[in-house]
Amino acid sequence: MEFIQGESRNQIQLFPSSIDEMISEDNTVRAIDIFVDSLNLETLDFNLRLKEGRPPYNPADLLKLFIYGYMNRMRSSRQLEKECYRNIELIWLLKSLKPDHNTIARFRKDNDKAIKKVFHQTVTIARNFSLIGALLIAGDSTKIRAQNSKKNNYNPKKIKRHLDYIDGKLNQYQKEIQQTDEPQKRKVLTKEIAKHNNHKQKYQNIEKQLKETGDTQVSTSDPESRHQITRGNITEVCYTLQTTVDDDNKIIIDYLVTNQNDKKAMGGMLRRAKTILRTNDFTALYDKGYHTGSEFSTADELGIETLVAIPSTSSRAPHTDYELSAFSFCESDDSYTCPQGHILKSNGSWYTTRNYRFKQYKTSACKSCPVRHLCTSSKANGRILQRSEHQGAIEANSARISASGDLYKKRQAIVEHPYGTIKRNWGFDHIITKKGINRASADTGFMLIAYNLRRILNILGVVKFTELLRKLDNSINKLFRFIGSIISAIIDSRMHYNGNPKQTLNFQLYDA
Repeated sequence: MEFIQGESRNQIQLFPSSIDEMISEDNTVRAIDIFVDSLNLETLDFNLRLKEGRPPYNPADLLKLFIYGYMNRMRSSRQLEKECYRNIELIWLLKSLKPDHNTIARFRKDNDKAIKKVFHQTVTIARNFSLIGALLIAGDSTKIRAQNSKKNNYNPKKIKRHLDYIDGKLNQYQKEIQQTDEPQKRKVLTKEIAKHNNHKQKYQNIEKQLKETGDTQVSTSDPESRHQITRGNITEVCYTLQTTVDDDNKIIIDYLVTNQNDKKAMGGMLRRAKTILRTNDFTALYDKGYHTGSEFSTADELGIETLVAIPSTSSRAPHTDYELSAFSFCESDDSYTCPQGHILKSNGSWYTTRNYRFKQYKTSACKSCPVRHLCTSSKANGRILQRSEHQGAIEANSARISASGDLYKKRQAIVEHPYGTIKRNWGFDHIITKKGINRASADTGFMLIAYNLRRILNILGVVKFTELLRKLDNSINKLFRFIGSIISAIIDSRMHYNGNPKQTLNFQLYDA
């Protein structure tokens, strides 16, 4: 049987192919190359460790390497180093440069802020290519595992359990030493006591650290990661990734890596979204984890309409007919009316909890009310209502949810799209770096740069993307040249100004 035969490895070609000819015009590396070359890296503040002797690598080349790696599911610095020697696409992209893994790893861990600026450039390009509608956005968070095991995460309760166990063991060993005369056994027991004393000192140091910092937990491998609930009863030591996604093409417009929950996140996300989109004329969708009164007030101050799912609340009345929703509030009179028609008044005082202020409303009519047993289980004071200072904003959100129809149902389809791609398809469900939230942010930033670029290329195609980016780059360069000519002319006029107040300057723009 005959098979298709390959060319001989030893065959010398008369007209050998160049590396450029081996890379097709629609290859993704060409898009990465022109994207990075279009950036003004001097304004992105990349941190270079300059030393005497050998000059450093150009940050553009290392940035190209990382973007290519993340777009092809490669994050390890050692793997990227290996690919520089054998991957024809990377050989073309880096022009045969071969940085070592230490150089590659340092670039990522030292440049979290610059990496975020590169991410913002992907958003800017998407806007310039009309891929962002800026009319409907959705925000959500996902947990990404840190390089820290549960075993190396401690809280006061866990430390006490360890110390109690060690103290029990030490007491046991001390008794055994007193009861034995065998030298070998005494030697083994002495060694065990020393080992447990070392462990005890370790836990006491961690306990001291918690008391000094006021933290509720500490991680020893990645200090800023936290033990959090990821789903149901499943917990992980992880970081929280907050993202904001535009509805039109599921482009991520903003992200933030934190170690906090969602309760206080919405206000900051909306503030940044307003700055990025340069408008507040959009609707933002969030799930019930973001349902916080102070964050609604922030949204109102920004002039942004939000639709946040309403969490279910446990019943505070013996009968459902007398839930808080059954009491009507009169803003002008600052009072509530109960289902029986009684008026609940406030004394005007504000009471403070940890996160907000509230007023209390009650009435003396509760004492003789025939349905009191259905309304409250209190024996002394009757029904007391609390109204938060943010209650108006909370009720306004409820009204918007009721009037929105099926709009809120789009939230999951918008914001879960990137998470499904990044975590399920690409396998980026954990942070590859250690030792801090800044390094975790750098790792996450490259994930989202890769996602946005891949999304844009899937929509436009590589060839159209490169053509549009070249046109955009040329337009920007012409604009800068025009501005530069104006500045030069102004400087020149000041240098040659002859004192005539009527003297004017004439400018012409060519090739605009």
